[in-house]
Amino acid sequence: MNFFAELLISAALVVSGVFGFVGSFGLIKLKHPLQRLHAPTKATTLGVGGVLIASMIFFFAKTGHVSVHELLITLFLFLTAPITANFIAKAYMSRNLRKGDLPDPPGEYGWSVYDDPPESRSDRP
Repeated sequence: MNFFAELLISAALVVSGVFGFVGSFGLIKLKHPLQRLHAPTKATTLGVGGVLIASMIFFFAKTGHVSVHELLITLFLFLTAPITANFIAKAYMSRNLRKGDLPDPPGEYGWSVYDDPPESRSDRP
């Protein structure tokens, strides 16, 4: 393996380690649950993506073929992490926040979590 490939792999691993550390540190130190959700979905996703990119570079330098497995894992990770974070945030909002606690949305549709009137919900105190 040549020096340039090793340098790229090392740089990708260092950058991914920094992102992973920042995401993990943010998960521990941030106080509000929605803030804690932000740290792992953004920073740690980039950290895992960097490790996968380093793995792709390694196997390309070693065998001369592009590893499709790592490419598909990276693509799946970058597509699903924001969607999962959105679902978790909506579940938190639905469970812990009332419609009056939130600012008025700019559009005509309102908040997607609060489609039915609050009076019709039997689980609300």
